[in-house]
Amino acid sequence: MNWNELFKMQAKLDLYIAETHQLENEDVFDKKILALLVEIGELANETRCFKFWSLKPASEDEVIAEEYVDGVHFILSLGLDLGIQEMQIEVENHDKDLTGLFHSVFDLVLELKHQKSKVKYKDLFHTYLQLGAALGLSSLDIQNAYINKNEINYERQNSGY
Repeated sequence: MNWNELFKMQAKLDLYIAETHQLENEDVFDKKILALLVEIGELANETRCFKFWSLKPASEDEVIAEEYVDGVHFILSLGLDLGIQEMQIEVENHDKDLTGLFHSVFDLVLELKHQKSKVKYKDLFHTYLQLGAALGLSSLDIQNAYINKNEINYERQNSGY
């Protein structure tokens, strides 16, 4: 999928947030890293993939998609901070367990924190998309959920969230 349009949307949202909160001259990269880790944890919690002690099922697909695109927002934003404004990534649905994918994503986020490179970023983005595929999300599902959540994020900014 071509992610260029979502990068453009994210750039506008990032600028809006920076202006609204007077952050134009602040480096918030590490805060975005922490926010992404939190969002990934929230997504894992909704999938319940690690809760071997529980019989309760995963949350509904819509909830999982919304939590997933919260991570997409921060991943796109981190890419913009690294000077990346476009990316073409194709993902095959690998049969890897969700817990393993979550571990890989967490590891790659921390690698990006310590080595801010386009290679580390692309590895993170690719693995996060693999996680999405393993969750049953198509590129179109991700794009639609992102657009919906982007609107909600603007609404939240305008209401003092």
